[in-house]
Amino acid sequence: MPEQTGLAADYFQSYSVVGLLAVIGVLFVAVAFAAGRLLRPVVPTPEKLLTYECGVDPVGEGWAHTQVRYYVYAFLYVIFAVDSIFLFPWATVFAEAGYGATTLVEMFIFLGFLAVGLLYAYKKGVLTWT
Repeated sequence: MPEQTGLAADYFQSYSVVGLLAVIGVLFVAVAFAAGRLLRPVVPTPEKLLTYECGVDPVGEGWAHTQVRYYVYAFLYVIFAVDSIFLFPWATVFAEAGYGATTLVEMFIFLGFLAVGLLYAYKKGVLTWT
């Protein structure tokens, strides 16, 4: 029984070190922000309150219309790029003895979810370039 108490103490001691480092890190950031707020000069002038646009005086309104479809294409690319990353570990596990059928079924389920997502995007008209 004394061995288990020693193991538990070592276990919680290692987490206390991690917790102490986290607290020190948060305090360091808080002190840095507080020092920056106390030491910086606060002199608001009309020039400082202007919108900065690459060194050129801003012209027109600050509102600009952007096309959302570009973000949708980027989002779809990221989804399929991340999903393709999961295919490589699957291929290595699939080569191991005894895991073939299970990993094959899991991968078809995974690819099924991808196919449903792609079909949904197609039905919503996301994949049509206008």
